[in-house]
Amino acid sequence: MLEHHSQTNDTPDSRAILEGQLRECFGRVVYSHKTHEKCADILQSRLSTIKLWQIILSALTTGGFIAAVFGAGKIGALFGVLVSTALLILNAYTKNYDLGELSQKHRQAGADLWIIREKYLSLITDLRMGEKPIETLQKERDELLEDLHSVYSGAPSTTFQAYRKAQHALKKLEDMTFSEKEIDAFLPRELKRGEQRHAD
Repeated sequence: MLEHHSQTNDTPDSRAILEGQLRECFGRVVYSHKTHEKCADILQSRLSTIKLWQIILSALTTGGFIAAVFGAGKIGALFGVLVSTALLILNAYTKNYDLGELSQKHRQAGADLWIIREKYLSLITDLRMGEKPIETLQKERDELLEDLHSVYSGAPSTTFQAYRKAQHALKKLEDMTFSEKEIDAFLPRELKRGEQRHAD
């Protein structure tokens, strides 16, 4: 353990500086991960709404033309034309802008960022434990930055609306925060902190 800190650049100050950088990176990845998840949710909700309107407009178009055939006259025909035009616009939009595929890309980016987020958390934990030399931690940090660059390069752009939803989830709903009791509920009895306290 002592030999690690005897190296020239392995000092308490250098570890504090590295920890500060890792914390910043961790925070940005947490937000990016949640924002991509919210983007996927928004797009999926929009797609579901569009599909519902496509069904409704299809039914109205058919009904309008049937009404025109059976004597509704110009008003029925005009109604059918307007509704069918709206349906055509919706169909063209979904053809040129594949919301389902874009939503899936955001989901994949979120999944890729999740593992990087967990690696940053593990790296900060290793740093605080003090068992790894700082050179090893720096090497792992650089590798994580390369992984992060690869994910961002292939990820679709996020929106301000998704960012605000991510911010609300993380700050107000505390999506990343768990109480001791909540964590204990997921663990076997031997690993529960509450059980340990009672035993002590």
